[in-house]
Amino acid sequence: MFRAALFDLDGTLLDTAADLAAAASRMHDALGLPRRSLEEVSRFVGRGISRLVERCLSGDMERRADPLEVQRALSVFSGFYAEESGRHSRIYPGVVEGLQALREAGMPLGCVTNKAARFTGPLLEQLGLARYFAVIVSGDTVARAKPDPLPFTHACERLGVRPGETVVIGDSANDVIAAHAAGCKALCVPYGYREGRALESLGCDAIVADVLAAAEYILAANDTLGE
Repeated sequence: MFRAALFDLDGTLLDTAADLAAAASRMHDALGLPRRSLEEVSRFVGRGISRLVERCLSGDMERRADPLEVQRALSVFSGFYAEESGRHSRIYPGVVEGLQALREAGMPLGCVTNKAARFTGPLLEQLGLARYFAVIVSGDTVARAKPDPLPFTHACERLGVRPGETVVIGDSANDVIAAHAAGCKALCVPYGYREGRALESLGCDAIVADVLAAAEYILAANDTLGE
């Protein structure tokens, strides 16, 4: 039976691309570089802010940029993102209903994201979602971020559950790879940020329409096993 659920943030609970794109545009302006479109920035999301900034500089998913330029740009971006974070972000449909259903069923919930803690907590508080989570693991909470399994195993330890009793809900290959490596099941929503990958290629255990559908899937599975 599932005894806990862990949620990705960007692309699963929240559509944050507009905030990230606004900060990236301000960064490019400050550095005298051409702006990236919202579609480009959305495609670059998925490996944390440092990788996002590097992709914005190189204009490519894989091509690396000069490390010193990345560090300089990251400092500029972070200042702008601190101002932009939450300004345009929105909660995806079904999120509040799904989290509420799981909480009412007594299931402990966690949020596991590659976003830095100084952005994660305030954003969840601002949009009213922090109250649902017994644990929040950010990109700098532990030594390694997704797709490493450590953030998920750490969250399970904090919640007092085994990974095999835990389900992850995310939108990207990072979530699936990390979940499976940790020993968790992985559900994927069909929206969000997949770094250009096809949904069917992610290898998740099931695709659910939204977070509410994920909650229904989890509770139905538990009901079946409890019979």
